[in-house]
Amino acid sequence: MNKTVNQKGWLFVLPVLVLVAFNAIVPLMTVVNYSVQETFGDNVFFWAGLRWFEEILRSPRFHDALGRQLFFTGTILAIEIPLGVAIALAMPRKGPWVSVCLVLMAMPLLIPWNVVGAMWNIFGLPELGLMGKTLNMMGFDYNYTRHPGDAWFTLILMDVWHWTSLVVLLAYAGLVSIPDAYFQAARIDGASSWAIFRYIQLPKMKRVLTIAILLRFMDSFNIYTEPSVLTGGGPGNSTTLLSIDLVKIALGQFDLGPAAAMSLIYFLIILLLSWIFYTVMTKDEE
Repeated sequence: MNKTVNQKGWLFVLPVLVLVAFNAIVPLMTVVNYSVQETFGDNVFFWAGLRWFEEILRSPRFHDALGRQLFFTGTILAIEIPLGVAIALAMPRKGPWVSVCLVLMAMPLLIPWNVVGAMWNIFGLPELGLMGKTLNMMGFDYNYTRHPGDAWFTLILMDVWHWTSLVVLLAYAGLVSIPDAYFQAARIDGASSWAIFRYIQLPKMKRVLTIAILLRFMDSFNIYTEPSVLTGGGPGNSTTLLSIDLVKIALGQFDLGPAAAMSLIYFLIILLLSWIFYTVMTKDEE
C-alpha cells in the first residue's frame, strides 16, 4: 500500500527559510565583494583580486591574533567541559533542589555579554574590585590593566564563570535521560563509580557533549564583547583576539578590503575546525 506524503507543511517554513537565506547571503556576498576590490573613497572600486587574502595570510599580526585565539579557545574548552560534566554529576536527580540548582546554573547565561564584561572589569580592579583588592591583600601583584598574565587570568576566569553553566545544563540533560535500568544492572554487577561513569554515563552523554563542545568552540572563537569591555585587547596587544583585531582593522583603520578578506578567512577557519571536531566526535557512531 502506497502511503501519501503531504509536503504542504513546507509552505509554512518557506518564508522563514527565505528570510534567513536573504539575511545570510546578502551580507556574505557584500563581504566577498569588498574582499576582492580596493577603494580610495567616493564609492569607486578597483579590482584587487586575491591581494588582500595574501596580505592577511602573510601578516605576522594575523598569525599572532590567531595564536592568541587558539590559546584562549583551547584553554576554556579544557577547563569548561570537564568542569561542567563534574558539576552535572554532582547535581541531584530528584527532589526540590533540582529546580534550585538549574536556576542557579542558568543565571549567568541570562546576563548580557556587555554587562558581564563590565562586571568583571569592576570586579578585577586592583584598588576597588573585590577580586583585585583581595588578591593584592594576599600578596599577589595583581593588575590586569598592566600585566598580560593577569589579563589572561581574568579573561579566562570570566569566560569560565559565564559559560560553564551551558555545559552543565547540556550534560545534566544527558545524564537524566539515562534509564535507571542501566544503573540497577551496574549495581548488581558491583561496578564502581568510575566504571559507571566510563561505560554508562560518558557514552550516553556523547551526543550532548558533542553539541556542548561545538557550541563553546564556535562561541569562544567568535567572542568579542566580553574581552573588548574587560581589557580592550590590552595591555598592549596581549589579549587582542581575532575578533578584536578584525574590528580594529574594519572600523579603527577603515581598511575594508583587508577586513573583508580577514573575516572570510576567519569564517573558513571556524567552519573547518568545527567540521574536524564534529567528525572526530562522531566517527564511531556509524
